[in-house]
Amino acid sequence: MNQTIARKLSTFVNMSSSYASMKRFPEKKFFNSNQEDVSVVERLCKGKRFSEAIDVLCGQKQLIEAVQLLSRAKKPPPASTYCNLIQICTQRRALEEGKKVHRHIIASGFVPGVVICNRLMRMYAKCGSLVDARKVFDEMPQRDVCSWNVMVSGYAEAGLVEEARKVFDEMPERDSYSWTAMVNGYVKRDQPEEALVMYSLMQKERDSKANVFTVSSAVAAAAEIACIRRGREIHGHVVRAGLDSDEVLWSSLMDMYGKCGCIDEARRIFDKIVVKDVVSWTSMIDRYFKSRRWREGFSLFSELIGSNARPNEYTFAGVLNACTDLTTEEVGKQVHGYMTRVGYDPYSFASSSLVDLYTKCGNMESAKRVVDGCDKPDLFSWTSLIGGYAQNGEPEKALKYFDLLLESGTKPDHITFVSVLSACTHAGLVEKGLEYFHSITEKHGLSHTDDHYTCLVDLLARSGRFEELKDVISEMPMTPSKFLWASVLGGCSTHGNVDQAEEAARELFEIEPENPATYVTMANIYAAAGKWEEEGRMRKRMNQTGVTKTPGSSWTEVKRKRHVFIAGDTSNPMHEQIVEYLGELREKMKEEGYVPATSLVLHDVEDEQKEENLVYHSEKLAVAFAILSTPEGTGVKVFKNLRSCVDCHSAIKFISKITKRKITVRDSARFHCFENGQCSCRDYW
Repeated sequence: MNQTIARKLSTFVNMSSSYASMKRFPEKKFFNSNQEDVSVVERLCKGKRFSEAIDVLCGQKQLIEAVQLLSRAKKPPPASTYCNLIQICTQRRALEEGKKVHRHIIASGFVPGVVICNRLMRMYAKCGSLVDARKVFDEMPQRDVCSWNVMVSGYAEAGLVEEARKVFDEMPERDSYSWTAMVNGYVKRDQPEEALVMYSLMQKERDSKANVFTVSSAVAAAAEIACIRRGREIHGHVVRAGLDSDEVLWSSLMDMYGKCGCIDEARRIFDKIVVKDVVSWTSMIDRYFKSRRWREGFSLFSELIGSNARPNEYTFAGVLNACTDLTTEEVGKQVHGYMTRVGYDPYSFASSSLVDLYTKCGNMESAKRVVDGCDKPDLFSWTSLIGGYAQNGEPEKALKYFDLLLESGTKPDHITFVSVLSACTHAGLVEKGLEYFHSITEKHGLSHTDDHYTCLVDLLARSGRFEELKDVISEMPMTPSKFLWASVLGGCSTHGNVDQAEEAARELFEIEPENPATYVTMANIYAAAGKWEEEGRMRKRMNQTGVTKTPGSSWTEVKRKRHVFIAGDTSNPMHEQIVEYLGELREKMKEEGYVPATSLVLHDVEDEQKEENLVYHSEKLAVAFAILSTPEGTGVKVFKNLRSCVDCHSAIKFISKITKRKITVRDSARFHCFENGQCSCRDYW
């Protein structure tokens, strides 16, 4: 039967019994196919033309049936038939069928040549049976360079680079495939230095010529160890070897320069790529963001939108994560709008990045809409939403969505429970928090992490339950972290527990003596307790160690422009107007019952000056600026790098009532949503 007729045959379906056990075809139809298919194979088998029948079955990808038919052949089929069978076994990773073919070759007396042996070796290597591949290799009377390469690449791809190197070193001759297999094997095994050594050895070989694949592997190795010197050497070799027309290689070079921190050089490579795919665009944008060159990253994203390429979910996720890092909600909304217009997949992880952005910016309504728009939100989206509600002072909703997560069949992880415990912490739900803490192991089969213990200690410290707190710390299976001791210190500050605070401070000084927060908090605790001598010693110790307090800064975004404020800063063009407005607000606030927390100002000055110092804290400046710069009734959103102080928290409650504005302040710990003189944290933060 010629090949033209064979190609016209329809695809065979599975046979119902074995060829090997057949004496003749039964009267009923053996094939579940049309009559032409049946008659072709029947005629070939009745004519004892089994090799041709096997070839027909191979063409129809009927591997099992083709292998079964081998046993009916009275003499060995031609080499081409064995080659067809072995090739399909390799493609299907069908090790058992491949072994049957190999056994038939041996039993039939057929003497395989180099080509068939090479194919057998490759089949065994691809199926993960390197022992069998090596046995074939060792028994070969003759080998060509392909034989050696199959063994080298087989060992290298399996991660056995030492074995690959032994075979490589024994090779009588090598080609570019041999070198590429070794370089790539070292890269995959996370041994970039060895990969670069191998690449250097290849360049010294007179007859060896690197190809695109070899160079790409070497570039990846240079990127892995961020060795710009070697990367530039390889780049020079690319140009000298005339390989600089390959755009895949350009992308590898761009990635290498980016990982080595040479962003401008990466951009020059990027600009040379004629046909840029979305991977190249996304990689370059991501490099800008990782280098904190935000403006250039967003600008390049705008160029991508105007190009022929189309962003994918990785691009969107990267841009949205940058918006989250910068808390630039307006830009994020624009990206969300574009995603909607081009019809992005609501189930992609880009939607998870959207949820994270909105929760980090305090826009829980938008975050909720994204989650509600997914039939099956992923765990990251659920966790972001739960954590967002916890930080925004809505613990009831956080715990409600945790219940919905469980009802959906999604299994929570340890990060989810950090969000759940944080919700209990921010709301002072001690008993509920203890219940969730114990359920982590007892109900959900997870192990407690350091983060879980930190949340539990924070919950107990804020509630003033220091005896229970001590028991928890003493029974922890791991060493308490700096975050745990900082939580203890924060609770001591709230409740004036000097003795426990001193213990926590000692631990923190041991872990990170350069952290100014410990010194400042202890000084405040001593001052609040009237221990002025200890307070003075703490500030003196801070000065002697050269530790300086992190300056508080606040920022707000108006008309897509960020405005940053530092306490006492006079650089803002509206500074005089802001000061005048704060003065007016202060008088109205006092009429409403506001009393400045002058005890927080520890300088030896008159009370009047202390009040004046409090007025110009950074978040008050930012809030005043935002109110003056936006229409009446518009919500105001301010971000701060440190935790809000007691006076600012109290003052902004009064400001929200006087101005009839909703004022949202996100400090380093959580969101505070002020409205009509109340805060979402319920004065518990």
